[in-house]
Amino acid sequence: MPAYLLKRLISLIFTIAGIAVVTFFISLVVPLDPLAAIAGPQAPQETVERLRVLYGFDQPLYVQFGHYVSRLSEGNLGMSFQTGRPVLDDIIQFFPATLELATIALIISIVSGITLGVFSAVYRNSWIDHFARVFSLIGVSMPVFWLGLVLMLIFYFKLDWLPEPGRLDIMLIEPERVTGFLLMDSLIAQDWEVFYDALMHLILPGSVLGLFGLAGIARIVRSSMLDVLSQEYVKTARIKGLAEHLVIVRHALRNALVPTVTVIGLTYGGLLEGSVLTETIFSWPGLGRYLTTAFLTLDLNAIVGGTMLVAMSYSLVNLVVDLLYAYLNPKISLDGEGSLS
Repeated sequence: MPAYLLKRLISLIFTIAGIAVVTFFISLVVPLDPLAAIAGPQAPQETVERLRVLYGFDQPLYVQFGHYVSRLSEGNLGMSFQTGRPVLDDIIQFFPATLELATIALIISIVSGITLGVFSAVYRNSWIDHFARVFSLIGVSMPVFWLGLVLMLIFYFKLDWLPEPGRLDIMLIEPERVTGFLLMDSLIAQDWEVFYDALMHLILPGSVLGLFGLAGIARIVRSSMLDVLSQEYVKTARIKGLAEHLVIVRHALRNALVPTVTVIGLTYGGLLEGSVLTETIFSWPGLGRYLTTAFLTLDLNAIVGGTMLVAMSYSLVNLVVDLLYAYLNPKISLDGEGSLS
């Protein structure tokens, strides 16, 4: 296990380095000038040239690349053109909101998706199975922006059961920032009003993202459960008189979760990128909106920093998925060469 973790961490470092290099050189072939975008369409050429000298874009390519690598080695992602602050500070500010929303959405996806998938497989071809498959199909095909607007219209404008878009009511004061997660910071501060309000604000965007992830999880759980339920060891457990719920949970579900872990990992990695449409509809101050603005304004430093964060998130999620494989299936072991066997 230690050898495997070490090898994966080294691989992670090379992955991040490769992505940083590729992103730097791709930014050079963009047929637009970010400095002109900063100065504005009416700015004279002299102003653009002064900005070019200020940001070092007038230097040779190898010099720019050397400064770029030197900054990255120090953990310096540069300054954001759009906010005028260090990119790392912006990521620290915006990423916790996305991580909190993604985690809530994943919890909704896992609990609902596994439940639907198991019932769909156990009661195959019944009304429960048909309902689960139709619900999964709706979740896959439903446009996120449309679903978000419809849910907001029903539960906020019409029924007034849930609060307005945003992360917190404008009349409330955020607790002292400790982790960046409103739920955790409000618990630390024991501010129960903020905790309740932040939780209510998470329901609608979390449900929208959760429904999308739920569909894939439910479908793969159903397929895996149908395969596992036909295995001999499940039939043997039933012949021995083991209670049906124990057969389902202890013997069938645990093995059916092995392929499901991959889908869960990919879903979580995708959510950590920041769901642009959901964050825009619900005015969620997350990474997705930040990176979208960075792309629109050609904020190269923010684009590079966000890209590396997303790549690191995916790599860490894949590492956790591999470790869960070994836990869920004892036949899978992590050998000293760093591979699954």
